[in-house]
Amino acid sequence: MKLKEVMTSMDYEKLYKAYYLQVYSYTISLAKNREIAEEITQNTFYKAVSTTSQFKGKSDELTWLCSIAKNLYHDEMRSRQRVADVSEINDLPSNENVENSVADSDMAFRIHLVLHRLEEPYKEVFQLRVFGELSFAQIAAIFGKTESWARVTYHRAKLKIQERMD
Repeated sequence: MKLKEVMTSMDYEKLYKAYYLQVYSYTISLAKNREIAEEITQNTFYKAVSTTSQFKGKSDELTWLCSIAKNLYHDEMRSRQRVADVSEINDLPSNENVENSVADSDMAFRIHLVLHRLEEPYKEVFQLRVFGELSFAQIAAIFGKTESWARVTYHRAKLKIQERMD
């Protein structure tokens, strides 16, 4: 399905069905929060439909949608930084499995810390490949680089993560 064909007919439903899962996977890898990812995904498709004229056809449809999603995610994070979110207090574990929860949360925290401290573009390339399940060609198009650049950057990101986890 070509985006230009979909966009000229304003067939929002076909566009949504064709790319929803891939865009959602990408946004969940960025946001690591289901509600935020769903909101960003919805807004991504709305913006794609409402900004048809901005699609130049230089990349494929999924790459364009992921670029929109990435920008919306960054906008959302900037706006959320201004407001303190105390809803995570309810997510504290019960006393029953505290030891297991602590061990699991320690490992998850360690992994999150390593990913968080990973420099760009390694961090984003790794997330796009692993969590967003994008091809190297799609990643390269998002960054405006070559496919070999995407492969090398991903490989280096993996090495950096492995070194920091040891």
